[in-house]
Amino acid sequence: MASCGHPCVAEPCCRWLRQRPESAKLLAFVHAESPPPVKFLLSNVLPPVENWLDRPTLWLLGLVLLFLAVTYVILVILRRQSDASVNPAIVDMLSQRVRAWWMMCAILVASFQLGYAASMVLFGFVSFWALREYITMTPTRRGDHRTLFWVFFVFTPLQYVLVGRYHPSFMLAIPVFASLFIPIRIAFAGDHKRFLERSAKIQAGLLICVYSLSYAPALLHMDLWTLDVATEEWVPWSVDRSNAGLLFYFVLIVQLSDIAQYAWGALLGKHVIAPAINSSRTWEGFGGAIATAALTGILFHWATPFGIWESSCMAMAIAVVGFSGRMVMSAIKRDRGVNDTGTLVTGHSGVLDRIDSICFAAPVFFHLTRFFYEQPFIR
Repeated sequence: MASCGHPCVAEPCCRWLRQRPESAKLLAFVHAESPPPVKFLLSNVLPPVENWLDRPTLWLLGLVLLFLAVTYVILVILRRQSDASVNPAIVDMLSQRVRAWWMMCAILVASFQLGYAASMVLFGFVSFWALREYITMTPTRRGDHRTLFWVFFVFTPLQYVLVGRYHPSFMLAIPVFASLFIPIRIAFAGDHKRFLERSAKIQAGLLICVYSLSYAPALLHMDLWTLDVATEEWVPWSVDRSNAGLLFYFVLIVQLSDIAQYAWGALLGKHVIAPAINSSRTWEGFGGAIATAALTGILFHWATPFGIWESSCMAMAIAVVGFSGRMVMSAIKRDRGVNDTGTLVTGHSGVLDRIDSICFAAPVFFHLTRFFYEQPFIR
């Protein structure tokens, strides 16, 4: 079957374009008339999305900013009340989370406006800083310093270069090659004390802070398809829609489920899941977070290639894995005898405290989306 000649457009997409002569002619003209540097960018660097911020993505951003503004005003009013009808500690905690959300939204919007490369650099910097907080929280020995140099300045940037190119090896570079390299390099340093502990600690940090988080910007590269309800056929979604909306949808679900878990736990929480790990995580809050995420997924399904119920199931999966990630990081902090991983984010501890749920949920969300909605994996 004839192809449009564009290396970043898959064969099924060509079949879809052939049914729309005006789209095929436009695509052929763009790739025929573009100079070589532009062709290289279109084919190898930039994701196959023409509209970086499409209308649904802008609507989603606007609704989130409006929600944050209304929530902030309500919290200010509650804080000024003199009666004790609302627990001041709850209001202060929610205010801190809303302020952190303002900062995250501002950074995401700025990176979206600056383009794809800026988004990759942003996530790369966040991974670098989160890994720094993790390593600082878990002291190392002199024999680990050269290994850490490779982890910070070789494997971390390499991971995001591979993600930026959407090269399949980004799924293997850290869990295979880096995980084998770390104990080898520590062994060559000649320090055998607590060898297994030191190796596993660095491997876990690289896996959580860099590898897992890198799946979030990888969403920008996916060639997604969606089911046309009218024709009951799979049609390309990423041709005229922006994957930036899917990334923002993912971050929105993670953060809302985090806030919902705290709010429902404060209101109804009676049964603590693991008191020795985190006394504020309750089964009631966990269930409320899943329900809130499911409702949010239904409300914002139009920003994704998912149907209504598929979006709800995806949101629940994100909430479950994100909550589990927060429990894991709480266990790590209790083991190290610290309350927070850092102080970079004002009002909400360190960067790793803010993105722990994103780190755990990103690879699960990516692979679920890839399996069901990315060509050629759609069934």
